[in-house]
Amino acid sequence: MPAAALATIAKARLIQRVLAALVVVVPVGMAALLGGTSILVAQIAGTNTSCTSAPQESAFVGPSLQPVASLSNGVGSLTLPGPDGVSLTLDPEQQSTAGSYLSVGQSLGVSAKGIQIAIMVALQESGLRMLANPAVPASLGMPHDGLGYDHDSLGSAQQRPSAGWGSIQELMIASYNAEAFFGGPRGPNHGSPRGLLDIPGWESMGLGQAAQSVQVSAFPELYERWGPTALTIMASVTGTGLRQPCLQPAPVEDPAAPPVPADLSATRHAILHHAQEGVGGSYVWGGTAFKAWDCSGYVQWIYNQVGIALPRTEQWLAGHTTTMPQPGDLVVQNPDGPNHWGHVGIYAGAGMMYSALNPSVGTLLHPVSWNPGTQYFDLLGPAPGN
Repeated sequence: MPAAALATIAKARLIQRVLAALVVVVPVGMAALLGGTSILVAQIAGTNTSCTSAPQESAFVGPSLQPVASLSNGVGSLTLPGPDGVSLTLDPEQQSTAGSYLSVGQSLGVSAKGIQIAIMVALQESGLRMLANPAVPASLGMPHDGLGYDHDSLGSAQQRPSAGWGSIQELMIASYNAEAFFGGPRGPNHGSPRGLLDIPGWESMGLGQAAQSVQVSAFPELYERWGPTALTIMASVTGTGLRQPCLQPAPVEDPAAPPVPADLSATRHAILHHAQEGVGGSYVWGGTAFKAWDCSGYVQWIYNQVGIALPRTEQWLAGHTTTMPQPGDLVVQNPDGPNHWGHVGIYAGAGMMYSALNPSVGTLLHPVSWNPGTQYFDLLGPAPGN
């Protein structure tokens, strides 16, 4: 982008800045968790607003979305429902960032669901703020609304220059964040890394699953909660009028366990049974007690129940890799070194797994796709060729 255009953007953002809020991203100090989901620190207000009771994933119907200027009308903050029924107040800078995602999405022909997912991501990753990062000193000299501290992540979607999302200069512009997130044929990264439009079948995914497919976060479950808020922002921008009762976050139902193959062995049946017993357990770093464990503690407990003693860590060493996993096999994810992974769980079949995921959600059944770098290990059968 030419220097003159960047200067114009910088001047506009400086004029718009009414309150500069410091958003601190607190990293979770656990080697088993990788990724870049920032923890939102938002202003809270007690003002009630009218809102819609539309379903969380409903298609947006109404006048075409308008530029960001219509969002604030030059009069400051916008208050709307946030997760758990707590009001969320967006200042003009946050509204401007939301408008960038809307405008870019429209220009690319992205569906309302796709725009909703993009705003969900920006809400979770940065609170719709443009975050500089002290680990990237050059970003501190560019217009920004606060600081984030996750690796070299920058901007409203916490995209990393080292991962190929764009240059430091580009990633400090909200419209570029949106272009990179959507990706597709007109995206700046040409599918590497993949944007939402580069993910096969994203339209049929749940909101949170689609967001995670792009972001590959250590806290994939946190995107889902922003679905209603993102939809309300979209409705507010169009000025369609929001009605009572206020929109509340739609509950995320626990997924049903995949059907068990009829020819599955008794041992594998038992492994799945004990994995289900552990659902709902807390995540305790270094823990091995029932429902107070970390990911490897959970796996160790499950296998102990069927008479198989596993090491406390590096449990994949007790088995062999397989490209045709069966329910009950070990799932390893988040590679952090040669033949080493930071997360383990139990394969449930049909692309699902049981794991003690993180302290936020504890132990649950979730899609394998929530974490990157997946491989499978068979701990029950003989190695090929034996």
